[in-house]
Amino acid sequence: MLSARNQLLGKVKSIKRGAVMAEVIIDTGHLELVALISEHSAEALKLKPGDAVTAIIKATEVILDKS
Repeated sequence: MLSARNQLLGKVKSIKRGAVMAEVIIDTGHLELVALISEHSAEALKLKPGDAVTAIIKATEVILDKS
């Protein structure tokens, strides 16, 4: 069981792989989320565009702005 309550279901839209990090764009249907994960993790998960994923967000701080 995970303690993180903020979980967004989505599909991998694209992956930009680097030597150390991978930028994963996730389409949730309502918004696009950018996740930076280690290249090792991207490889271990065998991520590819179209894969169904869950973005699990656990943060100690959220910054809001009102326009």
